[in-house]
Amino acid sequence: MSHIEITLPDGSKQSVAAGTRPIDIARGISPRLADAALAAKVNGEMFDVTRPIEQDATLQILTARDPESLEVYRHSAAHLLAAAVLELYPETQLGIGPPIENGFYYDFDRPTSFTPDDLEKIEKKMWEIQARALPYERVLTSKEEGLKKYSEAWMKCQLIEEKAGEVFTEYTLGPRFIDFCRGPHVPDTSKIKAFKLLSIAGAYWKGDEHNKQLQRIYGTAFFSAKELDAYLKQVEEAKKRDHRKLGKELDLFSIQELAGPGLIFFHPKGGIIRKQLEDWMRDQYLKRGYSLVYTPHVARIDLWKTSGHANFYAANMFTPIKLDDADYQLKPMNCPFHILIYADRQRSYRDLPVRLGELGTVYRYERSGVLNGLFRVRGFTQDDAHIFCTPDQIENEVVDCLQFAIDTLAAYGFEKYDAELSTWDGGTSGKYDGTPEQWAMAEGALQRACDKLKVAAKTIPDEAAFYGPKIDVKLVDAIGRKWQLSTVQFDFTLPRRFGLEYIAEDGKAHQPLMVHRALYGSIERFFGILIEHYAGAFPVWLAPIQAIVLPITDRQTEYARAIQKQLDDAGIRATVDDRNEKVNLKIREAQMQKIPYMLVVGDREQENGLVAVRNRKHADQGAKSIAGFLAEIKALIDSKAVSE
Repeated sequence: MSHIEITLPDGSKQSVAAGTRPIDIARGISPRLADAALAAKVNGEMFDVTRPIEQDATLQILTARDPESLEVYRHSAAHLLAAAVLELYPETQLGIGPPIENGFYYDFDRPTSFTPDDLEKIEKKMWEIQARALPYERVLTSKEEGLKKYSEAWMKCQLIEEKAGEVFTEYTLGPRFIDFCRGPHVPDTSKIKAFKLLSIAGAYWKGDEHNKQLQRIYGTAFFSAKELDAYLKQVEEAKKRDHRKLGKELDLFSIQELAGPGLIFFHPKGGIIRKQLEDWMRDQYLKRGYSLVYTPHVARIDLWKTSGHANFYAANMFTPIKLDDADYQLKPMNCPFHILIYADRQRSYRDLPVRLGELGTVYRYERSGVLNGLFRVRGFTQDDAHIFCTPDQIENEVVDCLQFAIDTLAAYGFEKYDAELSTWDGGTSGKYDGTPEQWAMAEGALQRACDKLKVAAKTIPDEAAFYGPKIDVKLVDAIGRKWQLSTVQFDFTLPRRFGLEYIAEDGKAHQPLMVHRALYGSIERFFGILIEHYAGAFPVWLAPIQAIVLPITDRQTEYARAIQKQLDDAGIRATVDDRNEKVNLKIREAQMQKIPYMLVVGDREQENGLVAVRNRKHADQGAKSIAGFLAEIKALIDSKAVSE
């Protein structure tokens, strides 16, 4: 019997028989490790712990402590879902069932629609199968045999035709379930300790609305019931904070059917908040050495051909508009416009860096099925900036961009964030633009910027944009969710495509370096994140109505209006509720509208020139002079405090 050498993570080596499984090696190390084993890495490749190893290899046993295990675990939960569906509804055909962030889903083709009651039955059946400890068994199948086997299963045939080699892998689970799948999976169903089915939705096959609509069941799975419970509580809290629900209740924005999906109408209150966001960003641009620019919403299609968008981004662009002189295109990006401004005159090295910033509205064709309130739209405004600089300036520029991103998060009350540095594949695939020297320079500048600012950026190999590496910053909101927000991206492509130049000290023309930078991402999406982060109770400086005056009776109406005028004159956004209603009702409704301050005035307050101050979070604050209240609220507004 031939033997192979296994190298373990600590550097130790074992000689074992060829065909030994990772689970057997784990058992030899420790029965506890074998029991905890969910998957393995063999020579860096994800492996089933029950799959034989046939050659010398490095081996890492993965348990619930390893992040890679969670994806395997959730993929296995998706198969458990599909097996349960087939046991209950054997006429169902299977689509795909991948793990996703926070869970998994499976697509099904079934003549009858699933109901919430069905979801309960399916989850109960999943627990029955889980208790059976059924193994996930890996099977090798020839492509010819697979196509014959799945001749009645149209989706599987398509997948095998498109993705399978001459021999492909399948996984079985119980008597009915077998699926074309690369794996790996956990050893058996008993390893899946905590899961929950969440919802049913429609989904087109392969995400194409021209294809058949399937039924998608979403679920989630965690290593422990404690983690699952915490996530389900977060989901419930997220429902309460849903920006679409709060946007309607607080009268902030709408999407009008007559105008079309994915197009946002900011109502007066939402417009006030948007103004604060835009004013803050423009003020920061000017303080940090950016020049404000404004560019058109359309341009001749020739511009997009030069930039390359007409080719590589065409699927996300609206149909061109035919005019008498040429075809025009709604802009999906601002960068070519900023490039034209840079290129409008000759630049010297003394002019650089050139930092051009704009709150520019762009238009992208998003399929109707993926549109989602303010988070996924067809028309949105980016806080977009592009920096043109020399190689010796680039590191400082990147540091400043990253610091700007951190300062932006802090300004809006986000204390936690994660950063990711996306790099190329070294040029092995040929899918990236730029030379190895350019990539080394750019990735080095991004990493050194992170080091200088003590930002622990996780390196994500082979996830860069095709035109250059990038840093992405993900904020963590009030209930622990992560949101992709700011990005700093190098671009080796557009300066070359547009022939950008500057005259260097040597008197010769050189190509400038270019950085794309967005901090809000888009006004719309950032607005939606803020609504959910604050649950609609915006900081005082952002709140559309900062104070409301509530007269107890008609006798105080004139006094209430005089107070409103003083507030207005001081730059405070204020209103009066002089309806003939009980003051407790007025307070309750003001509280529901998340108004930061309620100023109650009755006979006593009128006689003494006072206001009884109520705060939406801290309730009764006692009687104060108008001047005293003004000083208090102005201090909060001027400091842009995120808490009261």
